[in-house]
Amino acid sequence: MLPLNSLPRYLVSIVRRNSNGFPSEAIHSPDARFGMSRRSHLARLRQQSPLILPSVLSCDFSDMRGEVERLETAGVQALHLDVMDGNFVPNITYGMPIVAAFRKLTQLPLDVHLMIENPERYIRQFYEAGADIITVHEEATGIDTANVLQEIKNLGCGAGVTINPDIPVERVLPFVDTADLILVMSVNAGFGGQTFNPVALEKLEALRKVGPPELLLEVDGGVNLETVQACTEAGADLLVIGSAIFNQSDYGAAIDQLYRSAQVST
Repeated sequence: MLPLNSLPRYLVSIVRRNSNGFPSEAIHSPDARFGMSRRSHLARLRQQSPLILPSVLSCDFSDMRGEVERLETAGVQALHLDVMDGNFVPNITYGMPIVAAFRKLTQLPLDVHLMIENPERYIRQFYEAGADIITVHEEATGIDTANVLQEIKNLGCGAGVTINPDIPVERVLPFVDTADLILVMSVNAGFGGQTFNPVALEKLEALRKVGPPELLLEVDGGVNLETVQACTEAGADLLVIGSAIFNQSDYGAAIDQLYRSAQVST
């Protein structure tokens, strides 16, 4: 049998999913998934980092099942879902029904990013829809951020907090020991296809220095073949990528190329 380090990264991901995650034949078995805590996914994500999380906002929503199957075949380990309300950010995307629809199509962890006002009102609904990780904006939760993160954790989900590029990293430093994940936005939340803002690299480096080893650092916005290595070198564990995957005809080849580019230089 070939050693894992001799295989392309997307094939390694398939091997790992089938050996350490859910067996392929159990992918659509509700009992296989809900017999375990959703927070147990966090350890697997840490273990396998850096990981690419496709941002399904860029997918073909007329063929969600086909898109999920293509991503699973490419060895994807989790999906990233962007929820926008048209108030906290100017764009509107989708809500609980789409999260629930993806939950029916896959047992991959669903990383749900809430770009909405008063996210604390909807935490339970997104949990019930099937979210495994729920991330809220510090700008939206303010002085209640710590309580909101604890509420998410009490439900059994991974708890994340995020900030936009123009918000200083100091705003999330109080939560490095409370949050499971800190999402560093490298574009302004609200629209896909924006240019990567390098201020995110400074924030990732700062958080990596002060955060505990188990803290997951995620980056989202303009991550592609040109920027992905800088993100991993700055300390990112999870790489949210949309256009650089979904604009390609072969998702597996695109993801493999991104992993090759993401390798930290020595």
